[in-house]
Amino acid sequence: MALYSSYFLLEFLGIIIAIAISAYVYMKYVIFNYWSSRNVTSPKPIVPFGNMKPVVTGKRSIGEMFHDIYLEFKKSPIIGVYMFHRPSLVVADPELVRFVLTKEFAHFHDRGVYCDEKSEPLSGHLFSLPGAKWKFLRNKFTPTFTSSKMKQMFFTVKETSERLAAVVEKTAQNSEVIEIKDLMARFSTDVIASVAFAINCNSLENPTAEFLVMGRKFFEPKLFTAVLSFTFPYLLQVLKIPTIDHDTTKFFTRAFKEAVDYRIANNVVRKDFLDSVIQLMNKGFVKNKDEDKLSSETEIDNRKITMDEGAAQAFVFWIGGFDTSSSTVTHCLYELALNQDLQDKVAKEIISVLEEYGGVTYESVNAMSYLAKVVSETLRKYPVVPILTRECDEDIEMPGTGYRVTKGTPIVIPVLGLHSNPDIYPDPEKFDPERFNEENIAKRHQYTYLPFGEGPRNCIGMRFGLVQSKVGLISLLSKYRFTPGPNLDVPLIMDKVNFVQVAANGVTLRVQMR
Repeated sequence: MALYSSYFLLEFLGIIIAIAISAYVYMKYVIFNYWSSRNVTSPKPIVPFGNMKPVVTGKRSIGEMFHDIYLEFKKSPIIGVYMFHRPSLVVADPELVRFVLTKEFAHFHDRGVYCDEKSEPLSGHLFSLPGAKWKFLRNKFTPTFTSSKMKQMFFTVKETSERLAAVVEKTAQNSEVIEIKDLMARFSTDVIASVAFAINCNSLENPTAEFLVMGRKFFEPKLFTAVLSFTFPYLLQVLKIPTIDHDTTKFFTRAFKEAVDYRIANNVVRKDFLDSVIQLMNKGFVKNKDEDKLSSETEIDNRKITMDEGAAQAFVFWIGGFDTSSSTVTHCLYELALNQDLQDKVAKEIISVLEEYGGVTYESVNAMSYLAKVVSETLRKYPVVPILTRECDEDIEMPGTGYRVTKGTPIVIPVLGLHSNPDIYPDPEKFDPERFNEENIAKRHQYTYLPFGEGPRNCIGMRFGLVQSKVGLISLLSKYRFTPGPNLDVPLIMDKVNFVQVAANGVTLRVQMR
């Protein structure tokens, strides 16, 4: 009997080994022959990871991996890569980037990332939604981010920035160190909680506020889920693997619904993001500053959005504000702490313009030209979203390459790589705001600077994010000086697990009264 069992065990192991060898051979000589058979430049893949081994082993973030591949093969207009078994195309040439993002947008309108509105309603937001649903909601929400709407929400940003400055004052008086990353996350949380959820969560004074805790929980590194979201999004849907944990979903859905119900029941009107969402739910359109005209796009389609659709857009607005703005200010203050001459220059401009305009106003923020350069250079060196993704929906010729991209092929645009290319940005590790003076901007291809994407699917909240970042910087740099704190990583070490660009060990700076 024992001999019989051993025989079958050996037979079973033999079958497993044979399957493994067959799979290895098939991947190495068939699947991983995809790009070479099409004469497309490609880094050498490794079974079974393809080119994803640095990400899977935690040595490089996904943004850094594509940064490395781009810089190694930047002379090639397109680069073939393998995300495990799946062939994907990296678009390296700026003119081809324009082709994908703008000129032939109709063929590349989807990001090809996970979205499952039925099982995970909060995933049905503008960043992830495909096709007609994305277009419908994009048209609905575009009037929410006009200049007039920005001005209406500006008071909340300004008021929160004043509390930010007050919180830092005691630390500055004692010349103590402060964790900037955490501080700015609290600032961003308070701004977004107010304009998107009508909640005064006061996380600047209360670091344990529920909104902040839930934000931190959402951004906890989830390498497995993040990799699947970009490489095998259909697996997440088929296997019902959640990308947002149950507690976070429950909290944000409840917070949004309670805010909407309260405003409707009490007839409360505030000119903020939540007010625009309620208009879309009740009327199907958002009025412009004259309050009697509709945007040309929403005149055509006045279908109302649902509560779940509104909650999902408020959720992604919060995600974008929480991380994008807070990371931008954090990285900016880090660079200014290392470059005191630049910090003095931007502080001098801020103080001068505030005196000229009588304080922080929407107009005074826009008048600070050097601050705009500083923020732009921060976003060049530290783009929060290091890659852009698209998916081809129809076979189409890539101009000048001799290659016809096939339907379903994932497209990757290496934003971090483009921003780090020394042929485009000489000495890319140097922090130099003058890269963004008019002369230097005119010399560069427009599609070599992509912190907010480009084309019809660029970041809808770009203007709000920039205003929030600038006002946060103004409130701090007008009063305080920042210098490197103890144990500060120079250069910064980025988190290898997070998709977005965030410092792994935080950013600790010493703050003093100016």
